[in-house]
Amino acid sequence: MKFPSASLLLAALSLAACDSKVATTGETATSSATVEAVDPAAAETSGTKATAADEANAVPAPDPSTIPAASAGNAAAILARPQVPILCYHQIRDWTARDSKGAKDYIVPIAAFKAQIKMLADSGYHTVSPDQLYAYMTTGAKLPSKPIMLTFDDTDLDQFTIARPTLDQYGYKAMYFVMTVSLGRPHYMTKAMVKQLSDEGNVIGSHTWDHHNVKKYQGKDWETQIDKPTKTLEEITGKKITYFAYPFGLWNPQAFPELKKRGFVAAFSLAEKRDQNDPLFTIRRIIASGYWSPKTLRNNIVQSF
Repeated sequence: MKFPSASLLLAALSLAACDSKVATTGETATSSATVEAVDPAAAETSGTKATAADEANAVPAPDPSTIPAASAGNAAAILARPQVPILCYHQIRDWTARDSKGAKDYIVPIAAFKAQIKMLADSGYHTVSPDQLYAYMTTGAKLPSKPIMLTFDDTDLDQFTIARPTLDQYGYKAMYFVMTVSLGRPHYMTKAMVKQLSDEGNVIGSHTWDHHNVKKYQGKDWETQIDKPTKTLEEITGKKITYFAYPFGLWNPQAFPELKKRGFVAAFSLAEKRDQNDPLFTIRRIIASGYWSPKTLRNNIVQSF
């Protein structure tokens, strides 16, 4: 099959961003406040980088491959645990006159992004890794107080130049889902940047080659969209790639066995309801809107999870 040129790809992504309005729908909200904390009495951070006490409060997550298959397959137990809030960001840049109303949901102005992250730190949130999340979901492993996971899709350059130093101010780490077709192109990250993110303790995940809808895969699409990009990311990072994010948040159950046999242990969607038989491959996130103030973001975190 033919794949779009860079310009057509960007246009398709913009249109899909406007059409894929799933960020404010989903399962009935459950409180994240009941997630077991390592130290419930720990003081909230106040917009400063993580302290030694914060580091001591962190619990190393086991390698997902060491967790029994029975635990990973116990959908009822996984669904019964309170969901950890997970935010999804795309572009971090100031709006322009060319940006549509719908696109602005996916474009967070720089000052707004910094204010949102400061609010999370001031509110006492601690970022967790996907391995920590996986261990919690499958075994109930303990998490830091007020856990949250930050994710970034599509490999935009501003995720490295703006988001990375902002998160570093608070000792925050994130998950970056990389679309490999864009590596090294204007306005996108380079391979060296992706490696640096990985070396600095962030986690790199797969987001396909060119953002092709998983629900439409046929024939060699799995090789083009999943196998080759995964190999590329493993060569860049020197690490096994075990987490995946669906383009546009769209999935179907037929994708689960294909992802599993390729070594993925979990996959992330957006805000729609989780699959009741395989919640690990439909982990919910909400898009952090460019329209949201820090207070609105906080309210959406509470209401959505």
